[in-house]
Amino acid sequence: MIRALFSAASGMLAQQMNIDNVANNLANASTTGFKHRRMQFQDLLYQNFTAPGAAAGQQTTFPSGLQLGLGTRVVSNEVIFSQGDFISTGNPLDLVIEGAGFFQVRLPTGEVAYTRAGAFHLDRDGNVVTSDGDQIEPSISIDAEAPFIQIASDGTVSYQLPGSETTTQKGPITLALFQNPAGLRAIGKNLFQITEASGEAVIGEPGGTQGHGSLQQGFLENSNVSVVEEFINMIVGQRTYEANARVVRAADEMYQEANSLSR
Repeated sequence: MIRALFSAASGMLAQQMNIDNVANNLANASTTGFKHRRMQFQDLLYQNFTAPGAAAGQQTTFPSGLQLGLGTRVVSNEVIFSQGDFISTGNPLDLVIEGAGFFQVRLPTGEVAYTRAGAFHLDRDGNVVTSDGDQIEPSISIDAEAPFIQIASDGTVSYQLPGSETTTQKGPITLALFQNPAGLRAIGKNLFQITEASGEAVIGEPGGTQGHGSLQQGFLENSNVSVVEEFINMIVGQRTYEANARVVRAADEMYQEANSLSR
């Protein structure tokens, strides 16, 4: 019964974290470029009373043995980088990556972070920046007098100043690819950073031969959270939590019965 109490408690803790993950996914259902996370569980150690294959006699063995597990734990909540739906905004500085890849952002610390959120703006110096004012990498500046900005699918930025017949080209906006994007570390504000698990960034032009996605101007990528799927996960997590709580209650009642035997 001690095992039952602690195994059920581990299940309750795991489902509590599962519900926390569902809550974060639902909270970001409208966050541009957000990618939902999927919980992954793992069973704990087993107590071996009879090992499978142990000798049952001189010429026989136990076919399955007797092992009792000691519960479960959460091992990861993997980021699922499936493509979100596109929404048309008409803003020339709104960009969406059609395919794989990340925009590069230079943080105030000098480090480079990566994002799928392509809602960009111009600062007072004409630099293309994120909503937090961080410049994209490599930096691109656009003349404030440009009446229209054209960003091609390969990341080339073009504009023409009033009274001029010459087209100015900047860029291109490059993208980063990772061998294991699920290994990136989320730091908030729609940003990720490199880890040992993700591998180094492979920088290339959009739509190139290395597998980088192409850019589409005037669109944003919505969150890939499925509200229906998250509600189902919430119901399953809640019911699983209740089932483990009932195991705790049953074990407690068995203890109560054992304690009352001497009366």
